[in-house]
Amino acid sequence: MFVDRVEISIKAGNGGHGLVAFRREKYVPNGGPAGGDGGDGGNVIFRVDNNLRTLIDFRYKRKHVALNGDDGGTNRRSGKSAQDLIIGVPPGTIVKEKETGRVLADLTEVGEEYIAGKGGKGGRGNQHFATPTRQAPRFAEGGTKGEEKNVVLELKMMADVGLLGYPNVGKSTLLSVVSKAKPKIADYPFTTLVPNLGVVSFAEGKSFVMADIPGLIEGANEGAGLGHRFLRHVERTKMLLHLLDVSGMTERDPLEDFRTINEELRKHNEILAKRTQLVVLNKVDLAADETTYEELKNTLEKEGYEVFIISAATREGVDDLMNRTVNLLDEIGEVEPIFEAETLQEYVFEDEKGFTVRRENEDFVVEGAFLEKLLDSVNFDDYDSVAFFQRVLKDRGVFEALEEKGIQEGQTVRILDIQFDYIR
Repeated sequence: MFVDRVEISIKAGNGGHGLVAFRREKYVPNGGPAGGDGGDGGNVIFRVDNNLRTLIDFRYKRKHVALNGDDGGTNRRSGKSAQDLIIGVPPGTIVKEKETGRVLADLTEVGEEYIAGKGGKGGRGNQHFATPTRQAPRFAEGGTKGEEKNVVLELKMMADVGLLGYPNVGKSTLLSVVSKAKPKIADYPFTTLVPNLGVVSFAEGKSFVMADIPGLIEGANEGAGLGHRFLRHVERTKMLLHLLDVSGMTERDPLEDFRTINEELRKHNEILAKRTQLVVLNKVDLAADETTYEELKNTLEKEGYEVFIISAATREGVDDLMNRTVNLLDEIGEVEPIFEAETLQEYVFEDEKGFTVRRENEDFVVEGAFLEKLLDSVNFDDYDSVAFFQRVLKDRGVFEALEEKGIQEGQTVRILDIQFDYIR
């Protein structure tokens, strides 16, 4: 089964909590704080694996969770950081954020990595909170949570040359005679249900990868036929070979087919429509009258296209076509990416203060990513710990924001699962 699009959820590991501990040594009755730091949580990393060709493994495992870091130990021993979760993906995988659709990473090179979810940082033990006036802190810092998100993985095949054309124009046959690929070939629409790749080895050790893209029809960009599901596989290619059936054995007009498919490419993406195209008039061995395809050749050449006349079945003209393809690939070099580079940038959606304050009936609710870590750090039975908690809220501007919202003394403030009365 060829799978080229999946939706999965990932969860990076949480950081371990710092420990509250004190030295307990013989002849040292009042040992100082000695709580160790928590270990970092594991990252979730996508890594390109050349042995993978589809995303089928993700069909059976939709949730991927990295390990948490260990909590800190006594005697200032730090907890063990968790190993990263490495997830293999095939070359040509694009990682997108499910909610917004923005591109997070475009993974093409073998061994290339992208940290999709960052592990939480380990919290500091109470050894770090000792001061001249607070020599025995009874609180430590909690570890932060690892990132959690839903992502979409899309596979765009890594091919230098893409074969385009309506069903049954001979794309699979051409691929089979110029490479060792063994695509299924039959005389009915949509024989090719998945893209097929073949490595074409040519003279002087030159080689390139060719992809047989499933037949496109009018309306493919809107989902007709095999739809735009397979259009994305053309996006990676440096150039296109556009095959037309000139045998005259069908009722189709090859020139009309040519214009229709190019219009589908343009609707899908303007950059894609500008890729170099060689027009290939195929099945000339079955044509009853050569004047038909000669007229078509002249028409397309007047429009600026380079046209080749071949028979994939008998290999007539195939070597000339491959020779020109190799030379063009050298001339083209690298191609313009389909999506703009700026779509890869990271966006910050949180409030610049890192928290929000809102009214809920008579209560005031404070929400923000840093608050969960802060609450994990507080021992509400210890005066110094509570004082530390209040000072952080003040320094981060939480109290100021509450007063801007009109809070009055004695009203209730809720932060996650705790609540307290506001006192000036």
